[in-house]
Amino acid sequence: MAKYDFQLDLLFNALSDPTRRAILTRLATGEATTTSLAEEHTMALPSFLKHLKKLEEAGLITTTKNGRVRTYALRPHAFSPLQHWLQEQQTIWETRLNQLDNYGLNLQRKRKNES
Repeated sequence: MAKYDFQLDLLFNALSDPTRRAILTRLATGEATTTSLAEEHTMALPSFLKHLKKLEEAGLITTTKNGRVRTYALRPHAFSPLQHWLQEQQTIWETRLNQLDNYGLNLQRKRKNES
């Protein structure tokens, strides 16, 4: 898991902003140019470009340049570190909850036997 720590920080940071999540949602439907992505948001272009840069630094999107036009796309398997981490967390919590359930059942049995 240690190899994912820095990448997880970048991913969670990138996903923490609603504008960036909206960009990812839009890119899930297909590639888009900077202009078409920016049109959907009411902010200055330099501010919007910072969001795109943050997503690219996190490895969530890729960009290609054709002349003066930049096109963005989701990066395949970009969410793999997140999925891996979430699966680990789910396993940990399922184990803990099962242990708590077993503890409760054992207490009930002891109380029945004492009655």
